[in-house]
Amino acid sequence: MPYVCHFTGRKTTFGKTKTYGGAKISKGGFGLKTTGITRRSFRPNLQKVTAIIEGKPTRILASTRAIKSGLVVKPLKRKYGYTRQQKEQAGH
Repeated sequence: MPYVCHFTGRKTTFGKTKTYGGAKISKGGFGLKTTGITRRSFRPNLQKVTAIIEGKPTRILASTRAIKSGLVVKPLKRKYGYTRQQKEQAGH
């Protein structure tokens, strides 16, 4: 399972961190110089969630933003809720 949100498509992105050295010009130095650049990764806050996808409960990775905004529809916790849903769908 790739580390990607099923709904928003958020995934790991990459960047760099810079470290600086050197004294201030006002203190008699030559200013800040970059002394090192290292790569780093920004990982999204993904959670394993059971969500209803195409009518079936499925385990997926979803970002917390997708969960908070209501994109994730979770299945009911009790079996008797499903029969009520099925009756409502049959009635409509």
